[in-house]
Amino acid sequence: MSIHNGNLSGALDDDRAETIERVVAEVEDDIRHGRVTDDVSRVLGERLEAAGVALRPDAIEELAEDIENDVSL
Repeated sequence: MSIHNGNLSGALDDDRAETIERVVAEVEDDIRHGRVTDDVSRVLGERLEAAGVALRPDAIEELAEDIENDVSL
């Protein structure tokens, strides 16, 4: 999944965008393998925070919805 700047507050530098994409890919993989049974937006928010990335709650929710859509395909 690609990260859209319009969904996120502030400009994304390459490192921040790569970190977000890595975390999103890990969450997607964990969902596909049945390792995530909790709310996707909560898990994503916690993992982004642990990786040092702060996003608005609505941006996290939108990314979580995108993840759920990608995984369900």
